[in-house]
Amino acid sequence: MSVKYVPVQWNRAKWGYDAALMVGIVVFLWIFLYVAPDALNHERPINPPIRNARAFGACAFVMLTIILCIGPLARLDARFLGLLYNRRHFGVMTAAVALTHAYFVLGWYFAFFQGASRWETVLFANTSYAQILGFPFEALGIFALICLLILAATSHDFWLKFLTAPVWKAVHFLIYPAYAAVVGHVALGAFQSRDNDTMALIFSAGALVVVALHLAAAMKERGRDPVADGVDWVAVCAASEIAEGRARIAILPSGDRVAVFRHEGQLSAISNACAHQNGPLGEGRILDCLVTCPWHGFQYDVRTGRSPAPFTEKVPTYNLRVDGGRVLVDPRANPPGTPADPVPVPQQEAMP
Repeated sequence: MSVKYVPVQWNRAKWGYDAALMVGIVVFLWIFLYVAPDALNHERPINPPIRNARAFGACAFVMLTIILCIGPLARLDARFLGLLYNRRHFGVMTAAVALTHAYFVLGWYFAFFQGASRWETVLFANTSYAQILGFPFEALGIFALICLLILAATSHDFWLKFLTAPVWKAVHFLIYPAYAAVVGHVALGAFQSRDNDTMALIFSAGALVVVALHLAAAMKERGRDPVADGVDWVAVCAASEIAEGRARIAILPSGDRVAVFRHEGQLSAISNACAHQNGPLGEGRILDCLVTCPWHGFQYDVRTGRSPAPFTEKVPTYNLRVDGGRVLVDPRANPPGTPADPVPVPQQEAMP
């Protein structure tokens, strides 16, 4: 968290997260380079530099696939919420691994074009841009690498503060065209080289898993988050449907999402969007009246929408009332940080 914007503050959890990532990368590269060469089914012998390039390329693809799986997994099962924490570092490391892959490619594949820029060589060694199956897959890889570098460079909180959370979030949707370009890069490369069917199958399976998880999460999201109806006061759900320490998220007529929390027999409502990166506050758990954003650990008092001192972040609050066991919310949000009186849960609404 930050106090009027202070750069990233490290803690034990972040150090542990990064250490685990580094160990995972080293283990993957070691297996790829020294344990699995025979299983990769290369029909033609390859030399160490090419193998290095493929190892780092495969590692970047796997990391990018995992990043894109974390979000839908967390929405399908709350036990995966912990993986959301510090996902930005995961993305920065992925960009570094992808850049290393590009370094090996430029250093070997295009080392024999004397007198020409290697970057120009990558783009003009194959100029079949009008063909589909013969399309130069290198161009897709360059596009994906540029996207990943932009995402890594703008991942710092400075850019989040400078661009504002909605713009920053829109920029970071570049990860989807980047992943599509990587899939095309790998698929075309495998098709044109015809020497590594095993890797092609593994990459295809990874892409299918990403698509399937996103579809499953979208279907669950549509069924889980009710669209509140009404004008003055809109119905969200029955009070008994909200578990202790948890929230029920609803989409208001304006399109904004409200998170209605239940804590110690009382209900409170705040915006579902964290002031940091618009993370889903309603997916966090309450401890001592504070809900923790599952993305990066920012906290807010659900009664006031304010972060605990000395932090200064605020989110809008909403007024609530309960009528006939139904939770009603005023769709007109209070200014960020405005205290709103919690509403007691009726006695007859037993805890689920």
